[in-house]
Amino acid sequence: MIEPIGNQYIVARPVYSSNTFGEEHKKKDRHHKTLLDHLKSCCSCSTRKAKGIVVSLFPILSWLPTYRLKEWLLSDIVSGISTGLVSVLQGLAFALLVNISPIYGLYAAFFPGIVYFFLGTSRHLSVGPFPILSTMLGAVVSRLAIDATTTTMDSSNSSASNSSSSMEHKVMVAATVTVLSGIIQLILGVLRIGFVVIYLSESLISGFTTAAAIHVLVSQLKFILQLSVPPHTDPFSLFKVLESIFTQIENTNIADLVTSLLVLFIVFVAKEINQRFRDKLPVPIPIEFIVTVIATGVSYGCDFQTRFNVSVVGDMQVGFQAPITPDPTIFPSTIGDSFGIAIVAFAVAFSVASVYSLKHDYQLDGSQELIALGLGNIVSGAFRGFAGSTALSRSAIQESTGGKTQIAGLVSIIVVLIVVVGIGFLLEPLQKSVLAALALGNLKGMLMQFAEIGRLWKKDKYDCLIWIVTFILVIVLGLGLGLAASIAFQLLTIVFRTQFPKCSTLANVGRSNIYKNRKDYSDMYEPEGVKIFRCPSPIYFANIGFFKQKLLDAVGFSPLRILRKRNKALKKIRKLQKQGLLQVTPKGVICTMDSIKDSDEELDNNHIEELDQPINTTDLPFQIDWNGDLPVNIKVPRISLHSLILDFSAVSFLDVSSMRGLKKILQEFIRIKVDVYIVGTDDDFIEKLTRCQFFDDEVQSSMFFLTIHDAILHILMKKDYSTSKFNSIQEKEMQSDFTINTNGGLRKRDFQVPIETRF
Repeated sequence: MIEPIGNQYIVARPVYSSNTFGEEHKKKDRHHKTLLDHLKSCCSCSTRKAKGIVVSLFPILSWLPTYRLKEWLLSDIVSGISTGLVSVLQGLAFALLVNISPIYGLYAAFFPGIVYFFLGTSRHLSVGPFPILSTMLGAVVSRLAIDATTTTMDSSNSSASNSSSSMEHKVMVAATVTVLSGIIQLILGVLRIGFVVIYLSESLISGFTTAAAIHVLVSQLKFILQLSVPPHTDPFSLFKVLESIFTQIENTNIADLVTSLLVLFIVFVAKEINQRFRDKLPVPIPIEFIVTVIATGVSYGCDFQTRFNVSVVGDMQVGFQAPITPDPTIFPSTIGDSFGIAIVAFAVAFSVASVYSLKHDYQLDGSQELIALGLGNIVSGAFRGFAGSTALSRSAIQESTGGKTQIAGLVSIIVVLIVVVGIGFLLEPLQKSVLAALALGNLKGMLMQFAEIGRLWKKDKYDCLIWIVTFILVIVLGLGLGLAASIAFQLLTIVFRTQFPKCSTLANVGRSNIYKNRKDYSDMYEPEGVKIFRCPSPIYFANIGFFKQKLLDAVGFSPLRILRKRNKALKKIRKLQKQGLLQVTPKGVICTMDSIKDSDEELDNNHIEELDQPINTTDLPFQIDWNGDLPVNIKVPRISLHSLILDFSAVSFLDVSSMRGLKKILQEFIRIKVDVYIVGTDDDFIEKLTRCQFFDDEVQSSMFFLTIHDAILHILMKKDYSTSKFNSIQEKEMQSDFTINTNGGLRKRDFQVPIETRF
């Protein structure tokens, strides 16, 4: 019964152990689903289930009917145009990293976006080429192209024919690897492997995307400086690229460098203006479009290619080319590379999508993202595109310019389509260094996440450590291996947190039914002879030793050591009793001899198993008070603890290995007459212990209580404390506090009945 009195309440109920509660309140019989039941559920079909499957496969059916036309359309159009312009420029730039003609980058920016519009779950992800994937793919293309060139070198007569054949072979390799990586992503999505995204914490994603931004920056340096840098995808690749750049730094094309720096400065200033005056500007300044038009016109009018030997986009074929069939003979030699590209593409896309889903509060489906990316890459590869994911800066533009839904992505696709079929040839004079600079113009947001370290350090040092380690691992090992190592480290931190939990000793706060860490409050009260110990983590094979040590530190003694001391003393007492040297008096048992000598047999520790057994004094004609005066020359440490309460409310599971350790700990306390109570566990916990035959004559299920307060009241009633343990000052302070009755009631002093027991 609960009686509210103002902002307080009075509870009157019996003291419940788990057994007595189960006897009074019968549990309902619940049917637990078997494997067959789950199979039937999966194989069953209904209209509602079919509709749910269709909507999950085509997320557009869920968001398009609720589209707010008047509120969102203009923002999506503006965002789509800005994103489309950047998609064109980045497609051209990232195709160069694959070592193929720039026009194929536009194909890679177009086809995956169409598929993602219908199948994707992120509202702000701009799908298309990503520089690190392009670099990984470029390494494969270069490796296989060299092999093909060596094979056909002697059989070719025309250099023009050789160049055309070589480009066709490179495109075939890129398309084949793209299709294979798409198939891998599709299979993983169908198998619902997308659940692995739960292991990507916010700290890991932030560190990963920041490191990826550094990789993107380094990948574009060779175009900004116009240097010949071979692709690297193995560990330490970033440092190898930097080494190659610095060894050729004297060959830098000054015209390209100056142009790039000027473009970067203009883009940064314009982005800052857009950010600061976003509420006053009717539409964001389309700085990418403006810079592209000006840079192309200046390059063409001043003939930069001839005068300064700059590298330009070059020939741009108008329209799409016929689809091709991937070459299955390439599959065996590229399966490893394809798997790495598939995983990195998904990891990057989901990481960036997660940033914006958290910011705008909507859900992502990892498995559906795999399906969308996989089908997008399959279609892209079939139409001569190459593997894509998302570019960090491109998605940042789509979000920062006001994009609300995937409609912005559709508009950006239309912009790419216009360039491919109509005006692509106008970009032929554009410098490659300008493309690289524009690709870097929106990385500021990702790089600014370095400020995340300070925020995480104040909130949680483990999360801060995850961020730092993820950043370092991805920088050193690359995106693929770095991500895998980061996830492994993150899981390791979880092990550390559970292996070394912050255990605490609890005490009563304000003489109520509330128990907190005794170090945190000043008005703390502990019942005499009672210790309350809390473990805030699962107990398993790795931390059972740590749990035991923390428990022993809390109680201040080792029960096993006390048990052995008492069993040794008991052997001496039995020997003295047989010799008639003991006399029972009102003050206890005394020895009639002034001194006795220890025998080797009495001090022998070889039979250690006997010393660990329960103390049996049934053969003695008297009881031994181990905390009282013992016969001469018999010394046993005294302990004031008579009850130990273990708060397992935060213990989510207990494995079989730790059960043996826990049972041994409980037995050690029980054998020295310390009553042990376990509180806060659920019914499944106790049922598991029962199934594993945890209970016996010593460790019994009656030790389980519902709450700490139930256990405390039970102890007080069991020990039959009839007088208050507080001094006069504490009695005075208790005048307006709660008091506890032996019948389990909790009464405010103003309403209490005569008190039988207090603590």
